[in-house]
Amino acid sequence: MRTSEIRSRWLDYFAAHDHEIRPSVSLISPDPSILFTIAGMVPFIPYITGVEPPPWPRVASVQKCIRTNDIDNVGRTTRHGTFFQMNGNFSFGDYFKEGAIHLAWNLLTGSQKDGMYGLDADRLWTTLWENDDESYDVLTKQIGMDPRHIVKLPREENFWDTGQPGPAGPCCEWHYDRGPEYGPEAVGGTVDPGGDRYLELWNLVFDQYMRGEGSGKDYPLLGELDDKAIDTGAGLERLAFVLQDKPNMYEIDEVYPVIQAVEEMSGRHYHDDADDDVRMRVVADHIRSAMMLILDGVRPGNDGRGYVLRRLMRRAIRSMRLLGVDTSSLPTLMPVSRDAMAPSYPDLVTNWDLVADVAYGEEESFMHTLTSGTTILNAAVKQARETSQEAHSTATLSGEDAFALHDTYGFPIDLTLEMAAEQGVSVDEQRFTELMNEQKQRARQDARAKKTGHVDVRVFHEIAHELGGQSQFLGYTDMAADAHVAAILVDGQSVPAATAPAHVEVVLDQTPFYAEMGGQQPDHGTIRVAEGGGVVRIDDVQAPIKGLTVHRGELVEGTISVAADAWAEIDTERRRAIARAHTATHMIHRALHQIVSDNATQAGSENSPSRLRFDFRHNSALEASQVDDIESLVNDRLSDDLAVTDEVMPIEQALQTGAMALFGEKYGSEVRVVSIGGDWSKELCAGTHVPTTGHIGRIALLGESSIGSGVRRIDALVGSGAYGFQAREHALVSQLSSLLGGRPEDLPSRVEQLMARVKKAEKALEEAETRGALAHVDQLIAEATMHNGIRAVAASAGQMSSADNVRSLALAVRDKMGEGEPAVVALIGDIDSKPSIVVATNQSARERGVKAGMLVRTAAQVLGGGGGGRDDVAQGGGRDLTNMDQALSAITDSLK
Repeated sequence: MRTSEIRSRWLDYFAAHDHEIRPSVSLISPDPSILFTIAGMVPFIPYITGVEPPPWPRVASVQKCIRTNDIDNVGRTTRHGTFFQMNGNFSFGDYFKEGAIHLAWNLLTGSQKDGMYGLDADRLWTTLWENDDESYDVLTKQIGMDPRHIVKLPREENFWDTGQPGPAGPCCEWHYDRGPEYGPEAVGGTVDPGGDRYLELWNLVFDQYMRGEGSGKDYPLLGELDDKAIDTGAGLERLAFVLQDKPNMYEIDEVYPVIQAVEEMSGRHYHDDADDDVRMRVVADHIRSAMMLILDGVRPGNDGRGYVLRRLMRRAIRSMRLLGVDTSSLPTLMPVSRDAMAPSYPDLVTNWDLVADVAYGEEESFMHTLTSGTTILNAAVKQARETSQEAHSTATLSGEDAFALHDTYGFPIDLTLEMAAEQGVSVDEQRFTELMNEQKQRARQDARAKKTGHVDVRVFHEIAHELGGQSQFLGYTDMAADAHVAAILVDGQSVPAATAPAHVEVVLDQTPFYAEMGGQQPDHGTIRVAEGGGVVRIDDVQAPIKGLTVHRGELVEGTISVAADAWAEIDTERRRAIARAHTATHMIHRALHQIVSDNATQAGSENSPSRLRFDFRHNSALEASQVDDIESLVNDRLSDDLAVTDEVMPIEQALQTGAMALFGEKYGSEVRVVSIGGDWSKELCAGTHVPTTGHIGRIALLGESSIGSGVRRIDALVGSGAYGFQAREHALVSQLSSLLGGRPEDLPSRVEQLMARVKKAEKALEEAETRGALAHVDQLIAEATMHNGIRAVAASAGQMSSADNVRSLALAVRDKMGEGEPAVVALIGDIDSKPSIVVATNQSARERGVKAGMLVRTAAQVLGGGGGGRDDVAQGGGRDLTNMDQALSAITDSLK
């Protein structure tokens, strides 16, 4: 029984028993506290715990899951996989123990011809909580199960809870006896005596009690729940390897085809070598897991979900290298995994181009890392061994070497640990961690350097102490103000006075200048002192410590002294332009929530004169229509000339009013709330804004793009920047209209007509190319050579516009050669300086055991790529056209 059928039988069975059938949620967990969906129950946790009322009384699903906490066991046990599918059925205040047990028994043991699984009832065992008499009676008195097959366990071994006060309850775990070839018989009241004989298939959790405070399983049961729930999980892969009579999950129909493809690529055979077996299983598992993660929107990265994906892919790629395959393997292996999984997940086919682009790009990048890093690592391991022999100690790779591999060559520490261990060498992880922490500290210091100007931060604390606290910010109401010079710094040192020319940092007791923070760029302007005639042109303002404003700039005239009276004046045009951008940022944030999702929350911003950048959390690209709608909504609200107001209040009150607190910012007990149009937009914000939205004029969204895993960016022009952009667009449209001859509104149809003509011309050129290529069929056949009784045409097809043309030529040559003798045609075309290879065989050659797919893979490896296909025709590609002759020779050598 194929895995896809086991899956469909599960859903059909529970649908027939009045369950709502829910689709799998994404592998990206809906629960923000965890990275991935790690269990079938995750989407239903709010209903199980009573946080939300359930929409249905009973439901069933087959949920995609990812777990990586036991990644080191993958390939070494029969049942550990990073990606797996969990069949589940759930009841919320509907059926309970009796109903759940009967549903499970009937599905497991019912006849296959009636849509059930048909397992041998005499080989089923269950484990129960020792005090669960109700379930015991159902099993023995209603089901008729042999009491000797029911194992009673204490609460420590058979009880579910959330780890905190809330719902809890006993379990009924179904195990299947796979026979004596998998281990000893269960004796002494246990179904886990060692080996893999008794395989847990299905766990029924009875959410029956309310538990109290406590640790582990040491907590009181406070009473029974009013609305009891059922939460069950049956591993689809486990059911598959029982129903398919396979020894482990790696040999079921959705996984094993990849192992077979690995055998072909590596020339090694599964079950010949224990270490190779583990590597093949790791490849099969990790490629499937990576493929499904990419499908659900995860992208390789250096942290979070992206790091997990990258680690899985790199483990698979390195395992292939350990199996002797040094060329790209994903273009061959991942399509095999796709085809195996597509019956259950047809979106793999429809979204394949995106999945392939991400996966193949990551492999290509890592191949370079692996080549250089492995050389460096092997040298370091050799040195560690030599040092240990001299010192008669254990060989240990230094933390410095491990850090250099990570920092300089991009070689991840987990890979260093794994590869060093394979050579019997340990790694000084403690020192590596110390160096990593030092690097992070330096990065934090560098980030602070812009704030402090590389000045010892203690200097600023001393200035603040002498000032009696903070610099007073006047900029919400004043563009210029009188002030006193509180401190002057030159080259990081506090000085009593400075004379032009000099780069100085000036602290005033009060200031209209806004220091850079919260994404808002700093004010520019001028500080003038009457005594000494000093003039300082300010081009940067920072707050190196909270509340202290430091003005940086060039002293261009006279002298400035501590305690002198000063006149501080900002560049008002710059301030107004920045304020327009900042208010527009708030409006874009609000529009995102209205049009896309409340979860599209701010992750960063930059408000510059006439321009803004807004980063937000979202797992997929916005549709073009959504971008247009955001721009339209904001511009509509601009024309409404909404009032922009601010109010200082306690943070608790601010949050109660619905004000948004952003991306992990730290707030004091008193906060400033900026509101636009009353309650339309309300955020905690210390920045400067326009008085009404009409002052902004207009915004123009330039585009939306990804800047990292789960983070998107909108770039926009504001005010004069937007008007200038639209003026340039208008000029461009006018120019195109003049060139194409027509009105602006006719441009789309005129461009479509031109594109149609271009496409027609390209098609004509391609047909001419095909005719030209087919004219060389006889010449190619005349140059055929004999290899072990097989006539082979192995040649260059020259420059071609597409792989389809190479394929057409190869098939034409094969067909003209006929079936009189075994024949193989192998042609490599030059498509935009990249090799494209096609191999075709006739029936006589295939009867001799010649397979086109295997020959393509042989040549593609030489070309630095991959490929595959059927026995009669296959195609592939690569990166290195200079190896064409060697690739063709590899094919003819394979025929000898």
